[in-house]
Order: sequence, then structure tokens, then C-alpha cells
Amino acid sequence: MPTDFDETRDFWNRAAEDWRVQVGHTGDMNRVLNSDPVLWQFAGNVANLDVLDAGCGTGYLSKQLHDRGARVTGIDFSDRMIAIARAQYAAIDFRVDSCSTLATIGDAQFDLLVSNYVLMDLPDLQTAVDAFHRVLRPGGAAVLVFSHPCFPQGGATTHNESNNIIYRWKSSYFDPRKCVDPPWAHFTTDFIWFHRPLSDYWKAFKNAGFAVTDFEEPRIAPERYPLAPSPHKLKNSKTRPYSVAFQLQKP
Repeated sequence: MPTDFDETRDFWNRAAEDWRVQVGHTGDMNRVLNSDPVLWQFAGNVANLDVLDAGCGTGYLSKQLHDRGARVTGIDFSDRMIAIARAQYAAIDFRVDSCSTLATIGDAQFDLLVSNYVLMDLPDLQTAVDAFHRVLRPGGAAVLVFSHPCFPQGGATTHNESNNIIYRWKSSYFDPRKCVDPPWAHFTTDFIWFHRPLSDYWKAFKNAGFAVTDFEEPRIAPERYPLAPSPHKLKNSKTRPYSVAFQLQKP
């Protein structure tokens, strides 16, 4: 019987080509407007660092890290994602591997680990965070960005009269659970992801041995307002908490 791991990997293999379209070479609009500036602020100067892109997908962030002078390894458990990444960015070391084990990577190999919108898609959070800690050198940092667990965008609607944003919960916020959402935009397959309360993430980081050194809920900065493609998108980027970003350190 397929496990959650198998089902999630199979989903991302089916969605790989659609995902390549979604993020392109620069990331989707949410990343460009809201979270990428925070990611780069937390990552700092990556030149001459050994950097792991954990859950690299089709590789756009790996390429940006490479262009900034990092020695990059990108891993993803979707072999189709990795095939696309290798075809697009042949100079980068891409590997089929799971964030849950990082089986192709030895201990203390990296100065920096980035994981961009990945943790909410993993069925086994703690084992992944433990693996992140293992492959970092002492003093190394992890930058983790993931969808905001308190505000599910798939359940967000705007009240017609008041223009207020309303978030709908189908079950208790505090209960971890596997979620399946219908396709959206150009995607043709259901999305599989895993809800956990924000405190579960914080506890997983602590249990792995990380220190939390910074935290942010990314939102658009004024200098990026002109990049918004519409007034509606600008308003959403000002008012909706799409993600959270953690900067962690391995003592």
C-alpha cells in the first residue's frame, strides 16, 4: 500500500512540468514580491560557501545561489524535477535524494542550507530537520521558508461587502493532518501537503538542536510595489501572510 511519502513523491513527479512553468527561472510572483528578499537577507553573502538547496524542485533557486558565487548542491526526491533541473542548469550538482534522509550527503558538509517552500510538503518533519542539522557544519545556518500554517490561502476568501479576508478551517488548527487540495491555475493534479501548527515547526527545530536566530512573516516592501502586476496582487501582498521564514543556526 503506498505510503504518504510515495504518494507525495508521485504527485510531484506528475506536477514537475507544471511546476517548471510556475516558478520559471526567477520564482513565482509570491516569491518575487514577498519571500525571496527575506530569504536573501537571512542567507547573507553566499559567495564561496558550500550551500545545499534542500527540495530544489526544478532548480531556479540553486541557479541564483550559483550565480552569487556559492558551491551548490540541489536535492529533490522527485526524479522528474531533478531531470528538469539538470537539463536547465547543467553546471550545478543535482541529486535525487529525500530531505527526510539526505542519504547522498555526509555529515557536516555545508555552510548553509536553504529550503524554500518545502517543509509543509514533507510527511515527516522531524526526520527532515534532523537531517538538515546533520549535514551542516558547526556554526552553519539554515534558512527555511514555508507556507504560513496559520493562514491557509486555499481557504481564503474576500467578503464582498466589507472587503475583509476570511480564512476557513475544516478541522482543528492544532491537529496535524494530510491535506489534499484541488488543482489551481494551470495545474492538472490535486496538491498534497501536510498541515502542522506553527509550534510544531518551532519544536522540531529545537529538538534537532538548532537555535532560532531570526524569524519573519514576509510581506512586500515598498520598493517592490512597482513589481506587482495588478492592484489586487499588490493589496494581497500587503495584507495576506503567505509564508513564514526562519533563520536557524547549528551551534
